[in-house]
Amino acid sequence: MDNEIQLISGGDGLAVLGSEADVERFLASEGLSSKDLGVQWLKSAAGVGAVAAQVGSDLAAGSGRWVKLTPKSARLVEKYGLRESSRTGFSTGVVKGQKGQIRGFVEFVKGPRSLLSNPAALANAAKLMSQVAMQQTMDEITDYLAAIDAKVDDVLRAQKDGVLARMIGVGLVIEEVMTVREERGGVDEVAWSKVQAAPTTIAETQAYALRQLEAVAEKMEHKGKIGDLATTAKGAESAVREWLAVLARCFQLQDAMAVLELDRVLDASPEELNGHRRGLKAARQERLKLILRTTERLLARMNEATDTANAKVLLHPAKSPAVVQSSNHVASGVCDFHVLLGIEAGERSSEPRRWAHAATEARDKVLETGAKGVDTARSLGSETLDRAGSVTEKLSSGIAGRVRRRRGRDEEPDEKG
Repeated sequence: MDNEIQLISGGDGLAVLGSEADVERFLASEGLSSKDLGVQWLKSAAGVGAVAAQVGSDLAAGSGRWVKLTPKSARLVEKYGLRESSRTGFSTGVVKGQKGQIRGFVEFVKGPRSLLSNPAALANAAKLMSQVAMQQTMDEITDYLAAIDAKVDDVLRAQKDGVLARMIGVGLVIEEVMTVREERGGVDEVAWSKVQAAPTTIAETQAYALRQLEAVAEKMEHKGKIGDLATTAKGAESAVREWLAVLARCFQLQDAMAVLELDRVLDASPEELNGHRRGLKAARQERLKLILRTTERLLARMNEATDTANAKVLLHPAKSPAVVQSSNHVASGVCDFHVLLGIEAGERSSEPRRWAHAATEARDKVLETGAKGVDTARSLGSETLDRAGSVTEKLSSGIAGRVRRRRGRDEEPDEKG
C-alpha cells in the first residue's frame, strides 16, 4: 500500500489509513487534526482468518488516524469522490499520490489489497469507527462536566425519585464493564448480563431531566412582573446548568451502552452487525432531536423574558438588565451543550438596553406628538436621565405635572421684591 491512503467516511468521522509518513502528509495537506487509532484498532479492523491474512499485516505495519466529522473534513468525501457502500452506508476510497509530495494525493484508485475491498473487514471497520466516535463524545462529556464543575451525583442524590438514585449505580456498573472490555477486548455474556437493564434506568432519568427543563421554561412564561422574572431567571441559571449536566451524563452512558452492544452483536450475530449499528445511530439521532426540542423551547422562553425586560428597562433600570444577564447565561450554557452533542440550534444573545438609550427613544417618540410632547421630552433630557430610580409607570404624566408646578412657581410674584 505504498503511497496509498485508504479513507473510510462515516456519519461521525473519517478514518485515514496508510503508512505513517503518508498519513501524516495527507492530514497536513488538508489541515486536519486527528486522533491515533492505535495498533489494536488496526488489528481489530482486519478481523480474523482470511481477512486478517489478506490485509492484516499491511494495516499492522501502517498507521491509522481518526478525524472528527466537521464541515471541513466532510468536504473530503466530495473532493476525493468517495463512493458510498450500500452494505455499510460508509463512503470509502483509496487516494494515491507520489511519495514526499503533500499535494500528490489527488487520484481515486482501487486498491487490490485494500481493507475496503473486503466486505467483512469493512463491516468490522464501520463498527469500530462508530465506537471511536462515541468514545470521543464520551471523553468530551467528561471534560464538559469537569469544566462546568457539575456534580451530577449530587444532583441525583438530592432527588427523591428512586429511578434517579439507581442512575448512580447504573453508571458505576457500565464503567466497570467498559474497563473489563478494554482488558478483554470484547464483551462476554457475564459482562453483558450486568448491564442489560441499564438502558431503561438511563432513559427514565433522561425523561426526568427533560421535564425539569420544561418546568423551568414554564416558570419563565408565567412571570409577568419584572421583579418576579428577575428572581426566576436567576434561579434558572443554576437549575438549567445542573439538569443539562444530568442529560450529558445520560448521553454519555447511552453511548457507552452502544459501544458494548456493538461488541456483543459482533460476537453473537455478526451478520446483523450493520443493521444493529444503523439502528443505534437512528436511535441516537432521535434522542438528540428530543433534547433539541426541549432546549429550544427553553431558549424561546428566555428570549421572551429578555424582550420583556428590555421593553420595561425605563421602569426597572436595575432588574431588567439582571433578567437579560441571567437569560444570556442560560442561553450560553444551552449553546455549549448543543455544541458538545453536535446538534445545532438557534441562539440569540441579548444585550440589556441602557436606561439612557431607552429614555432617548421615549423622548424621540413623544417629540412627534406636538407641544405637549416637547415639554415631556425636555424634562426627560434635563431631569429624568439623572434620576432613573424615580421613574414610574406614569412616566409622562408625572413629568408633565412637575413641569406645570415649576411654571406656576416661576409665575408667582416675588414677595420680597
